[in-house]
Amino acid sequence: MDHEKTILQTVNPYNEDPHAKEFGITFENKLTIVKGRVLPPPVLKFNDQGKVKEFLPKVGKWNMRLKQMVKGGEVNTWACINFASDITHAAAVAFCDELAVMCVISGMNFKGDPVLPLVNAKPNHVRPFLKKHYQRFMEILRPLHKELDLLIVILPDKNGTLYGDIKRICETDLGLVSQCCLAKHVLKMKPQYLTNIALKINMKVGGRNTVLLDAVVGNLPRVSNTPTIIFGADVSHPHHGEGRSSPSIAAVVASQDWPEVTNYAGLVRPQARHEEIIQGLFNENDCGSGCISGGMIKEHLISFMRSTGHIPRRIIFYRC
Repeated sequence: MDHEKTILQTVNPYNEDPHAKEFGITFENKLTIVKGRVLPPPVLKFNDQGKVKEFLPKVGKWNMRLKQMVKGGEVNTWACINFASDITHAAAVAFCDELAVMCVISGMNFKGDPVLPLVNAKPNHVRPFLKKHYQRFMEILRPLHKELDLLIVILPDKNGTLYGDIKRICETDLGLVSQCCLAKHVLKMKPQYLTNIALKINMKVGGRNTVLLDAVVGNLPRVSNTPTIIFGADVSHPHHGEGRSSPSIAAVVASQDWPEVTNYAGLVRPQARHEEIIQGLFNENDCGSGCISGGMIKEHLISFMRSTGHIPRRIIFYRC
């Protein structure tokens, strides 16, 4: 209601505007009523190893009780860093143990022991701290020809720019999959929260939580009949209080698993501050001998072809 009043207060003065009157333009003092409808939910398909193999969601919600992920990902090497001063070392370790158990119950192959014992840290100097400890992890893993599959990060409830800094460093500097968890959830360790985090981790390490039953039986309109890639794109802008040098971040995701279209890869690019047009979708670089095209769209198309063995014949693009 407050939002409605604000809109009406903004529009009403225009009825007295002399230019509007000159052109015979008037504005009604009520909002347009639009009829809506609720689309029927799709049936979800889960792993046949669980007791519940198919499920019809209600009001857009469902849980993982008696269900297992369609494809459980693997986390063989992982570590945890705790930036929350009010979370004790013991509480953080207990949370990681419970999270690992929940990942296994949900269908993942999640090794129970971290590469190194949990590390407590202060939010100051995040970049050098993360890089230092990443090197510690790799000193152990590199001789074994392994990478760090997952970094679990515990954050204070009020973390300011810490979350964004960690994501940026892990994604762009270290090439590392990370999962951030707030302190208040770590203390409570509710099963529903642990399940939600397990689902997020599974998607990040290449697993699939569920698929549409219609996709499995080849009954998705405009998708099942021809190789299709689905894009989603958006731009996030720096909040008030962040430095003037903080860029906007463009993100583009694309499906990688036709015909199921449930597994998505993501790419992010910094761009001009508060610029809404995505600048990194397509670009050309002059290398002297000719122009070489690139950009996030091309990267996703190549990735799609490699993962599915098909060149996409149809593109569906959602711009948020």
